[in-house]
Amino acid sequence: MAFSGGTRPKLWRFARVDFDPVRQRRVLLYPEGAILLNDTAAEILALCDGDRTIDEIAAALGERYAADVRADVLDYLHKLGERELVRDAAAPPSVQTPP
Repeated sequence: MAFSGGTRPKLWRFARVDFDPVRQRRVLLYPEGAILLNDTAAEILALCDGDRTIDEIAAALGERYAADVRADVLDYLHKLGERELVRDAAAPPSVQTPP
């Protein structure tokens, strides 16, 4: 799945971000899997609501970190998109199968 700056990312409907009390870290949970998140990854995913574009997400995080993070945000979401954990909210619905 190719993402661009105008893509409106959202989590796959069976994925969610939660807090793992044992590891004291946020984690992306999905059927039969989990990904431990660092703080930056969790912040990116928190902004993936299907309304904001990737460029808007990058701008918000760029202000917070006083840096140009667009390429990093786009790359991270692209990798999650390849695993079908993040999808384009504007794309037509497809069969929702586990990654």
